[in-house]
Amino acid sequence: MSIAPFRFLRDLLLLAVGCSVLAPFAMRAEATEDAPSVLRWGADAEGGAPYMFKDPDRPTENIGYEKELADAMARELRCEIEFVQYQFSSLVPGLDRRDFDFAMNGFEVTPDRARAVRFSHPYYVYTLQLVARANEMRFGSLDECRARGGVVGTLEDTAAERLLDQLQINKKIYDSVVEPYNDLELGRLDAVLLDLPIAVYYAKPNPKLKFVGTPTGKGYYAIAFRREDTALCDRVNNALASLSQKGTLRKIYEKWGLWNADQEGLFGTPAEDNAIRPADSHWTFWEYFPLLLQGALVTIEVTVASMCLAIAIGLPVALMRLSRFWLLRLAATVYVEFFRGIPVLLLLFFLYYGLPSIGEHLGLGHWLNLSAFAASVVGFGLNYGAYESEIYRAGIGSIPVGQWEAAASLGMSNSLTFRRIILPQAIRVILPPMTNDFIALFKDTSLVSVIAVVELTKEYQILAKSSMRYLEIGLATAMLYLVMSVPLGYLARHLEKRWGKGL
Repeated sequence: MSIAPFRFLRDLLLLAVGCSVLAPFAMRAEATEDAPSVLRWGADAEGGAPYMFKDPDRPTENIGYEKELADAMARELRCEIEFVQYQFSSLVPGLDRRDFDFAMNGFEVTPDRARAVRFSHPYYVYTLQLVARANEMRFGSLDECRARGGVVGTLEDTAAERLLDQLQINKKIYDSVVEPYNDLELGRLDAVLLDLPIAVYYAKPNPKLKFVGTPTGKGYYAIAFRREDTALCDRVNNALASLSQKGTLRKIYEKWGLWNADQEGLFGTPAEDNAIRPADSHWTFWEYFPLLLQGALVTIEVTVASMCLAIAIGLPVALMRLSRFWLLRLAATVYVEFFRGIPVLLLLFFLYYGLPSIGEHLGLGHWLNLSAFAASVVGFGLNYGAYESEIYRAGIGSIPVGQWEAAASLGMSNSLTFRRIILPQAIRVILPPMTNDFIALFKDTSLVSVIAVVELTKEYQILAKSSMRYLEIGLATAMLYLVMSVPLGYLARHLEKRWGKGL
């Protein structure tokens, strides 16, 4: 009897088993490369309304016309779109780092940005609107404001700022959309020039402010992708076109009072104007306070981890500074002077954005591509390690030389003398300034928001600018900082009293 049929059946069975085993991986690869099931959307919730901000009724939820646009795109693309909180000024570097798949945050299409990213089809036509106080009679246009020597507030790196520079108008730069209108209302500015969507939401409903002149400086908002993500950009363009044909985009813009004649050419439908007014926040303390607690927890994690690293670095560097070997002293001195001399902000940017590009050239991209949390801990650890080393060096140096000589007369080695005699006494001197550094580190961690870490201060800024309740939420934030830092002072004083009596 021939065994060929059995071999055929065996091969067929193995082929079937292999296909069944490999099919899920093939499907997963296809879903990941061509049609990912989850897309990450980078934006800054601190940017404010009407783009994206905290819901006045539910502080745990984000709302805004771009949030609704993202939800509509998710339905059209049949995938989940996951929001990633990111500093607006760092969206392009974050996109290059692959921290998210696309950026959509009132992102203006400019020639310099077009060279760095791939833009989708524009999803909104914006113009710039000049706003002044309601009783302003000195000027009725931007040119007249310039002729009167007026000071105009605007945002950094925007079309409005570039227009003010082009017209050589005195300007004042702000980081967010709320403060310029507050300063205008208080008389600190003569006018504010910002994108029309911002002016419609913040200035139009305010009876103390008024629109001046006609909108100017037409431009486009578009979604930013990495240059190589052509397929993803095409899919999103198709989704935007479909949403436009269905009228979904117009419904979203009408809801937020952003539909106007400028959108007709983009979407081909008639214009209407139904402005939406900013809603008063109805958050209770127990609704927004858990979000502050989450930010406080991140602050604690970054602070404790950074201080542990600083202590681990500080003591060896201090001993190197006290070494008899000049090479060790030189290396320690260079470390201390370098990390004390550069700003922490610059160090954080380098660790988070600069190291990955260096790693790619060296073939170490995976090892040098630090997470935001890791970059924060390393940055503060290196910086504070330099300060801690000087504190330890001074504490060790304050112990009389006779202590070393007495221990040597008893036959104790230098290392044993240091561990048993010198270091325990030096800790009493080291403890107060080290505690001060620990408390200062709690506040300095607010800098990590620039590399997409949402700690306590960043959470406060997001919540306050979404609800306009600066005082109430600010007091709650200050209370949390006090709760975190004041007990450290009591602990330090307790240890000083206890250790001051001898160990």
